[in-house]
Amino acid sequence: MAVSRTGRLLSARLLGAYTKPLVWEPASHFWSVPDRGYRRPGAPLPSRWLYKRISANFNFAKGVDGVRTTLKHLKDEFLQPWVGPQGKPLIEHMLEKTRVLWEFRGPESLNKWVVSSDQEIGGRSEVYLKLGRNNNTCLLYGTLSATPPRDGETRYSGYCSMRSKQLFASFQRKKHLDLSSFNTLHLRIRGDGRPWMINIRPQTFFSHQRVDVYSYFLYTRGGPYWQDVKIPFSKFFLTSGGRIQDAQHYLALDRINTIGFTLGDKADGPFQLEIDYIGVCSDPAHTEDYAYEVYKRNPDV
Repeated sequence: MAVSRTGRLLSARLLGAYTKPLVWEPASHFWSVPDRGYRRPGAPLPSRWLYKRISANFNFAKGVDGVRTTLKHLKDEFLQPWVGPQGKPLIEHMLEKTRVLWEFRGPESLNKWVVSSDQEIGGRSEVYLKLGRNNNTCLLYGTLSATPPRDGETRYSGYCSMRSKQLFASFQRKKHLDLSSFNTLHLRIRGDGRPWMINIRPQTFFSHQRVDVYSYFLYTRGGPYWQDVKIPFSKFFLTSGGRIQDAQHYLALDRINTIGFTLGDKADGPFQLEIDYIGVCSDPAHTEDYAYEVYKRNPDV
């Protein structure tokens, strides 16, 4: 029986695959962990071996500062529970109705935030963060460009964001904000009329929930006057990877990690957002549990 050339090549490849000597390749070894971060289309592949991708910089002064910070956090964790929750007297914690989470009163307050834009994926948007003229506010400004990068794969672009840094306790353990005593987010801002999206990221338990974010649209009115905005937490809706989810769930206020602001209205041009403070309050007139239909995990039979 005659065998075609394609069949002979395929048989040779299969035979070669099965007769190839077994060579141990530590694919699951710690030092060969694959890079799971974002890689811009067209960029070269990272090194396979992990030790080649680590740029370790051993600094004795930085190590001493890390030990000092860890001991400080450890001391607070031991002493604060004796005083009360978060180091406040119990009666003060029970009667607390408002709390300022972030305020901008000096250069050190900007170190608690990080800014990013679509330049990470090859975009052209620019974003900057600095103190206001009186050094009592923060000014987020830049230029938005919705032109996608010319890599042949990316179709959409044009975003700028500002996000609070993750808080850490002793030994680099994540520290969460407990806002279960409050029901409203209170902002004092001054925008330029653009719509912003407020993003709250809670602590999740499963790996597929790592991109879950609760969002709400903030419409600034522009002009020279300040704007006091109160947004109930019940109005925040669940998104995952930038997509609104059909199955909505409550926002867990007892384990909040970060809060951020994102601009992506596809309107090219300059923008600015000035923030005085970010706080929370307890509004007794607001009794809504959740503004959206909640997916019932265990339906009645």
